Amino acid sequence: VSGYNSEVAQTDDSPFITAKGTYVRDGIVAANMFPFGTFIKFKGCGYISEDKIFIVEDRMNRRYQNNVDIWFESKADALQLGRRNCEIEVIS
Repeated sequence: VSGYNSEVAQTDDSPFITAKGTYVRDGIVAANMFPFGTFIKFKGCGYISEDKIFIVEDRMNRRYQNNVDIWFESKADALQLGRRNCEIEVIS
């Protein structure tokens, strides 16, 4: 699991629009291994509440097949998460 924000260097040329066509917001994740609309939780990440539910609405570069990227409003928050190994629970 890693973090990203709406910085052009970390996204495509429309940094506030997800691959699904929605606006980025708290609770959005990018993942290539789950279909759009999949709800997930993270366990064992420390920095992220295990009760928070996220939704897949964005994609990552195709070279990242086994990673989930959590959207953050600020680059500082994304960097604070860093890269972590976490358990992912698929809700639906």
